[in-house]
Amino acid sequence: MRVDLFIPCFVDQLAPRVGLATAKVLRGLGHEVAFREAQTCCGQPSFNSGHWDVAREAALRALDVFRGAEAVVGPSASCVAMMRKFYPEVLAGHPRAAEAADLAGRTFELGEFIVRRLGVTDVGARWEGKATYHDGCHGLRELGLRREARALLGAVRGLTLIEAEEQETCCGFGGLFSVKYPMISTAMAQVKSDALVRTGADIVVSSDPSCLLQIGGYLGRQGKAVRTLHLAEVLASR
Repeated sequence: MRVDLFIPCFVDQLAPRVGLATAKVLRGLGHEVAFREAQTCCGQPSFNSGHWDVAREAALRALDVFRGAEAVVGPSASCVAMMRKFYPEVLAGHPRAAEAADLAGRTFELGEFIVRRLGVTDVGARWEGKATYHDGCHGLRELGLRREARALLGAVRGLTLIEAEEQETCCGFGGLFSVKYPMISTAMAQVKSDALVRTGADIVVSSDPSCLLQIGGYLGRQGKAVRTLHLAEVLASR
């Protein structure tokens, strides 16, 4: 099928390699991948700040940008949750509310799309080493994703997946939360990161770039050698 990429702000500005890896994985599965350059921020920062008028504008733009898309796939459960769960909320009662619901039904997080929509768990990836997986809050709580990334990682040749303690513990990023409450955010990052390090894994994998930014930043400041990688990067490896 034709898959339209939704590239979140963190990926666009700080980790474009994740977007490229996402495209590589999807193309490797035989699908046409397109990128609509008119796309912008999903509006989540405005939504979380209570500025629903601004978030509504972002939602309406997304409806225009992705009109007619067969499937919209993003490498961020957080931003996908905004489009799927909260666009219908901010556009409730709006003349385009039905369009928001329609787009929500065609929007997927990467691992979810591969496993649930395509029915694939083995993408032919290889990565030598040990990994542990971090569940981002939006993927876990808003989208109900838990097994999808683990199924994909479990099929990666040469990779040993080790489960960490504090599996459902937030990393402390939370978008604007980390800006408003930096001390609490750092304490949460410590709890989560220490649990991940205790696994003895070489890499920490997640489906959310923002979580990886938080965890990677903390690990780096502590001088830890553990790398943080997006799920797409591991799946694109050969």
